[in-house]
Amino acid sequence: MLSGIKIVEICGIGPGPFCAMHLADLGAEVIAVERAASMSITGEANAPTNPLNRGKRSVVADLKTAEGREAVLRLIEGADALIEGMRPGVMERLGLGPEVCQARNPRLVYGRMTGWGQQGPLAHAAGHDNNYIALSGALYHSGTAGEAPSSPITLIGDIGGGALYLAVGILAGILNARASGKGTVVDAAIVDGSAHMTQLMQSLARGGLISETRGRSVHDGSHFYATYRCADDRYVALGSMEPQFYALMRQKLGLENDARFDRQWDPQRWPEQREILAGIFAQRTREQWCELLEGTDVCFAPVLSPREASEHPHLEERGVYFQRDGVLQASPAPRFDGKVAVPGPIPVRGSDTDAVMAALQGGNPADAWRS
Repeated sequence: MLSGIKIVEICGIGPGPFCAMHLADLGAEVIAVERAASMSITGEANAPTNPLNRGKRSVVADLKTAEGREAVLRLIEGADALIEGMRPGVMERLGLGPEVCQARNPRLVYGRMTGWGQQGPLAHAAGHDNNYIALSGALYHSGTAGEAPSSPITLIGDIGGGALYLAVGILAGILNARASGKGTVVDAAIVDGSAHMTQLMQSLARGGLISETRGRSVHDGSHFYATYRCADDRYVALGSMEPQFYALMRQKLGLENDARFDRQWDPQRWPEQREILAGIFAQRTREQWCELLEGTDVCFAPVLSPREASEHPHLEERGVYFQRDGVLQASPAPRFDGKVAVPGPIPVRGSDTDAVMAALQGGNPADAWRS
């Protein structure tokens, strides 16, 4: 779908590489500019291959040298967008800020991925996913009464509020550049995106379904929208919210005549109702509950790990996961015309350096991109 779109990625960690991978999955040509030896958050050198680099070309360049900077500038001459995830001001100090890059290519969309944003009192502070969503309000309701909020690993902040918002911003910027001939700077901050993601929650709050007190809302306190432990210490998720689904849940669990479950929407009754359901679900294994409830209108699903999910018949038939070179990966999404896209292979760090640099030095930067 994005054939012909060219992206230069200044590699960092987390949401920036994911955004570039997502665009590559959709058909964009991405050149990832990496350090010679990338370091992990533990201070150790990362493996020479990174699953987030699938479908990209990998080039090693030292941006602190004139040669490295010039290579990037030559690449962006033929690019539609650049992605970077440095702290505010770092790219400017390297001589690769928006003004310099857009002087080379006025149509360039300059995508900036940060946690706190380019401006504001916290702009230069360090942080991670859970910090950003804590401040934005997106973490507040992730938990139950009497317990600390639990941060979903990288999903709400880095990916949801960060990478995906940057991808939308870049695509919008490219459309604008094609219409106006002028590039733009996309400031994709995780605090902004994750706050924006709460808009549906704000609409539910107006209807009385969300409370300021954790554990008193439909999604974190009710008995009919919750997760339960099974006899084998595995879990299932229940979402029997609408009246017809709730009635079917009661029938399947033998509660249709239990008056304690008549008042579905009374928060005062939820603790007792949750305790009763917890006792019921603890009597059978997850597999046994799946045999009874999965595929019905109870709105039920087992809680699966990614590995387990890859083996589930529904996801297996749809090709949601695949295995390549010993690495479990999720397939590109969304799909178009009912087809599952096949992403490109994961390159070894720097494997395309010689070819790309030779093309740049040969006077035709267009040859640096995969045709």
